[in-house]
Amino acid sequence: MDIEKGFGPGRNPTSQSLFVLPNSLRQSHSSKSLTASHSSKSLGVSPSASRSLVVSKSLVVSNSGKRIDAYGKKKYVKQVTGRHNDTELHLAAQRGDLNGVKQIICEINAQMMGTTSGAEFDAEVAEIRTAVVNELNELGETALFVAAEKGHIEVVKELMKYATEEGLRLKNRSGFDPLHIAAMQGHLAIVQVLLDADSELCRTFGQSNATPLISAAARGHVGVVKELLSNDTGLLEISKSNGKNALHLSARQGHVEVVKALLSKDPQLARRTDKKGQTALHMAVKGVNCQVVKLLLDADAAIVMLPDKLGNTALHVATRKKRVEIVNQLLLLLDTNVNALTRDHKTAIDIAEGLPLSEESSEIKDLLAQHGGIRAKELNQPRDELRKTVSQIKKDIDTQLEQTRKTNRNVNGIAKELKKLHRAGINNATNSVTVVAVLFATVAFAAIFTVPGGDDESGMAVTVGTAAFKVFFISNAFALFTSLAVVVVQITLVRGETKSERQVVEVINKMMWLASACTTVAFISSSYIVVGRRNRWAAIFVTVVGGVIMTGVLCTMTYCVVRSKRIRKVRKRQKYSRHGAGNNSWHYSESSESVVNPIYAI
Repeated sequence: MDIEKGFGPGRNPTSQSLFVLPNSLRQSHSSKSLTASHSSKSLGVSPSASRSLVVSKSLVVSNSGKRIDAYGKKKYVKQVTGRHNDTELHLAAQRGDLNGVKQIICEINAQMMGTTSGAEFDAEVAEIRTAVVNELNELGETALFVAAEKGHIEVVKELMKYATEEGLRLKNRSGFDPLHIAAMQGHLAIVQVLLDADSELCRTFGQSNATPLISAAARGHVGVVKELLSNDTGLLEISKSNGKNALHLSARQGHVEVVKALLSKDPQLARRTDKKGQTALHMAVKGVNCQVVKLLLDADAAIVMLPDKLGNTALHVATRKKRVEIVNQLLLLLDTNVNALTRDHKTAIDIAEGLPLSEESSEIKDLLAQHGGIRAKELNQPRDELRKTVSQIKKDIDTQLEQTRKTNRNVNGIAKELKKLHRAGINNATNSVTVVAVLFATVAFAAIFTVPGGDDESGMAVTVGTAAFKVFFISNAFALFTSLAVVVVQITLVRGETKSERQVVEVINKMMWLASACTTVAFISSSYIVVGRRNRWAAIFVTVVGGVIMTGVLCTMTYCVVRSKRIRKVRKRQKYSRHGAGNNSWHYSESSESVVNPIYAI
C-alpha cells in the first residue's frame, strides 16, 4: 500500500511529517497490514516473515530518524518531529489538544480493523496504544509528562487510561516523574488525579533527594502542599540531601500560607536544622517577609537563639543581610541575646560595622546600640579577667594536687618503714621466745637426769614413790614438751603477713604460758623432795610465793588480752557506723577483717 499524503490537525502542511511508530513496535508480533497515522498519512503493512512493519517500498520511519529498506540496510533521513524528538502525541499533549490525542489513539483501532478479531484484536490494539502513549522523547518524557507540566487535566486523564504503572513512576532525565512536575507547576487537579491512581507517588524523589512536597513548598503552591500532606504527613520528615526540608525552602521564599500549613501539621518542624545547622528561621530572616518570621517565632520563640554550625543566630544572619525590619522584630523578643558571639567571636554590632556604608546598615547599628549591643572586644574584657582568674585557680589546684601526691608518697614511704619496723619487732619477739623456749626445754630435759633426792645404783629415783616426785615428774614433762612445741613452731612456720605473724605469736605465747606454769609446778614439787619433811615449811613458803606470782601474772595477762580484743571490736563498729556503711557492706568488711592470712610450712 502506498504512503498517502495528508496533514494532522494543527500541523504545518510544509513540515511533511510522518507519523512515527514507537521503537518497540518496529518488530510486530503480527504480519498483517497496519496504517498508523493521525495526519492522514498511512503506513501500509504487507505480510512478511521478517516480523517488521513494512510500508510501500519497504520503509519504516522511527523516532531515531532511521529507516530500514527491504534489504535490511539502515539509512538516515531528516528528523520530521519536534525539537526534542517529540511524537505527534507529545505535540498534541503540549497544546492541550484533547481531540487530537483521542484521534491519535483511536486511529490505531481504526487502522487495525479487519486484521484480527476478538481477544487477539483487543490485545494487539492495547499493546500498540500503550507503546504509543509511553513513547519517550529525547528528554526521557512521555506525553503524560508534557500534559502534566502544561496543566492540561483532561489530556492527563485521557492518557492515564492507557498509561502503565511503570509509566506513572517513570522519571525523565532530570529525575522527575509526572507527579513531581505537576507539583512543581502547582497543578492541583493533576496532582489529585495522579495520587488517586497511585498514592505512593508522593514519596518519589527527584534531584538532590527532593520530594514533590519540597518542590511544591519551595514554589508556594499551598493547595498542592495541603493535598500531599493529607495523603501522607510523613513527608514532613523527609529532607533534601543538604538537610533542608519543605519549611526551610518555603520560609526562605516567604510563602506565608505554605509556612502556616506546614507548622499546623508539626510546630516542632521549626526546630529542625539542615547540614549547616540552620533552622527555618535562619532561612526566613534572609528574606524580606516579616510575617513568616513571626509565624516561626510564634511556633517556638526559643529558636531565635539557636546557632548554626558557625555560631550565627537569626540576629547575626538578619544583620548581615541588612534586614532592618526583621532585626527590629528579633530585638523585641525577650529571648534574644543582642551580644551573642559567633564562632569567629563577633557580635551583631561587629557584623553591622563591617557592612558597606548604607542607610540600612546605619539603622541596624542604631537599633543594636539601643538594645545594648556592644563590640566583642568590649564584651570580652570582663571575660578575660574571669579567664585569668579561672586559670589562676586551676594553677593553684594543680599545685595543691601535686603537693598532695607528694605527701601521699611520703606517707606511703613512712607506712612501709613502720611496717618494716613492726615486722622486725615481731621477729625479735619471736626469736626471744624461741631462745626462752629452748632454755625451758634444756632445763626440763636436764632435770630428768638430776632428779631431786638422787637415784640408786640402778638409776631409779630414790623418792620415786612419793607424791611430790610424781608431781615433779609430770610437770617437768609438760614443761619440756610445751617448750619443744614452741621451738618446733618457731623453726617450722614462716609468716608472710604482719597479721599472720601476730596470730602465730599469740598462739606461741599461750603455749609459753603453759610451759611456764608447768615449770613452776615442777619446781614447787621438787622443793618438797629436796627440803624433806623437817623443813617442809620452806617448801610451803616457796609454793605460796610462786603460786601467787605466777597466778597473778597469768590472770593479769589474760585480762589484758580479753580487754584489748573487746576494745578493738568496739573501735571497728564505731568506724563502720561513722562512715555510714550499710548492713551488707558492714558484713562484708567485718568478714574481710576477720580473714586469717595464710601461713605456709617450709
